[in-house]
Amino acid sequence: MPGQRRRRVKEPEAATGGRRKQKPRKSKGKKVLMWTGGSLAFLLVAGCTGGYLYYQHLNDNITSIDDDGASTGGFSKDRAINILVMGTDKRSGSGNKGYGDEGSVGHADTTILLHVSKDRTNATALSIPRDMITDIPDCPTKQPDGSMKTIKGTPNVRFNESLGQYDRTPSCTMRTVTKITGITPDHFMVADFNAVKTLSSAVGGVEVCLAKDIDDPKSHLKLSRGKHVVKGEEALAFVRTRHSVGQGGDLSRIELQQQFLSSLMRKLSSGDTLTNPKKMIELAEAGTEALTVDSKIADIMKLKDLGMELGKLDMKNLTFVTVPVIDNPAEKTPVTVVPNQPKADPLFAMMRADESLTEVKKKEKKEKAAVAARLKGPKADASEVRVDIYNGSGKTGAAQTTLTWLQNNEGVLKSSQLGNAPSDIKKTTLEYAPDQADQARRLADIMGLPAAALKPGKSEKNAQGLPAMKLTLGGDFKGAGVPVSAPTKAPEGIQKVEADKTVCAK
Repeated sequence: MPGQRRRRVKEPEAATGGRRKQKPRKSKGKKVLMWTGGSLAFLLVAGCTGGYLYYQHLNDNITSIDDDGASTGGFSKDRAINILVMGTDKRSGSGNKGYGDEGSVGHADTTILLHVSKDRTNATALSIPRDMITDIPDCPTKQPDGSMKTIKGTPNVRFNESLGQYDRTPSCTMRTVTKITGITPDHFMVADFNAVKTLSSAVGGVEVCLAKDIDDPKSHLKLSRGKHVVKGEEALAFVRTRHSVGQGGDLSRIELQQQFLSSLMRKLSSGDTLTNPKKMIELAEAGTEALTVDSKIADIMKLKDLGMELGKLDMKNLTFVTVPVIDNPAEKTPVTVVPNQPKADPLFAMMRADESLTEVKKKEKKEKAAVAARLKGPKADASEVRVDIYNGSGKTGAAQTTLTWLQNNEGVLKSSQLGNAPSDIKKTTLEYAPDQADQARRLADIMGLPAAALKPGKSEKNAQGLPAMKLTLGGDFKGAGVPVSAPTKAPEGIQKVEADKTVCAK
């Protein structure tokens, strides 16, 4: 693999752009946080006799690939975390040739962007359909000899072509996800077919529920209606089946996988697992063997630190959701889908703004209530709003385009733009005197400013010596007429599974 650090390597591996160790493995990745169990297991065994040697052993299990500059550079404890988890439809690995497609270099078959909030109270796992039409960007990719090669992008193709095809590596899938969602992942992880088998077995099986009998010869799944505990080959068959559930397509399979992952997460976080040393060691082995990760996190201690951060999450606030899509209108008989932008854009905006899709129960703080109250009360007429605009967004011409829009479209005629702010700022702010609160509320309403953008205090004087509010556009400014604040409620009708609830597949 380009940029990898594992020494025990043999044959090239096209789907992930590199090499793998002597015992071939395959990527399918029907999971999100299975590797967390491995990190937690390391915490238990590291303090034991021989812990250092075991640490080295687990470290040697990890395969890594360069992220080619497509990531943020690594997760941080003081901000939200975004991890891209993916798998391919290659069939390498013991016992997997029978599933077909043996000679393929593979595609991005399963892809989940995991967003964990800055305060670690909630998380969103966003599934991206493999058959969704998108543009794949140019992808600078590190070669085995250390040189860089740019793999040319392809417009208007299936998302699954972002991995494996034309020697694309996981960093190219990372760039494609950033292009789609506007979110730059901190890290990527690629899991394989055997991960589902070994990890489901390591936890003693995963409970699933079916609303009807299933007999799917293509995935080899045969289960009766009701609850079952699946592991090994049967667990793999469960997450692969698609023709026997829902509408029989990829979206139905995604929902089934989300239900499986929710159940797995409940099992991983249960006392029966965390207090069982044998299970934890098996998880440590299976988790590190199953993963290919970016080189910035290719160390068991770094994985442990990441696992500790994710361990702060309450399961009831983990939500699985799928990119909203519609049938491709360009096809007479649709076989692909395209993003449903009116629903997808607000969903992506919520994730970028670190808004939870769950009802996170917190104690209401006085400060938060006071901030929210700034938007409550009477609003002045737009014609009475007096404001000076400064550009602290880093975007050329932002103050002027905002001024033109406010005057020509919104009737805010008592406005002016005063050029660049002393320095760029991340968040847009509106400073105003107490007697201008009604003006501030009107401008906030017009521009879609969040309550936190309103800064009560004092105003400035304009060229005529009259008091004027001070609006400083920040990095969150997206354009004149585009609301600065993100939605706080998920769009209606999106496909969603909450991790703490048991759902029976239909």
